[in-house]
Amino acid sequence: QVQLVESGGGSVQAGGSLRLSCEASGFTYTNYYMGWFRQAPGKEREGVATISPFGISTYYADSVKGRSVKGRFTISRDNAKNTLYLKMNSLEPEDTAMYYCAAGGMRLASPWYEANYWGQGTQVTVSS
Repeated sequence: QVQLVESGGGSVQAGGSLRLSCEASGFTYTNYYMGWFRQAPGKEREGVATISPFGISTYYADSVKGRSVKGRFTISRDNAKNTLYLKMNSLEPEDTAMYYCAAGGMRLASPWYEANYWGQGTQVTVSS
């Protein structure tokens, strides 16, 4: 069955960096757009970044909590390892959330509810 397993979350101070990973199995990885989404307590899940099957195209949410992730976050994928990544630099307290990997049913800029498969999430906490 489809499995998405995130890792790499943690607690950092503002200005710090983290790299999230998502290992995928149970499906043909190169058939699917992949994406990162996040959800803070009491907030709706929101898109962060998506990537096309061979990594040619990427999309970053224009405005997430008032400050764009563009230029701070980088989504990438290693199709040989069936792994999706999110490198996050210059983290801010507003980036604190559970981060989820998702696959299938999406294109670039798709909303979260169009994704078919989800991981269990990895927590990112940024302190000021």
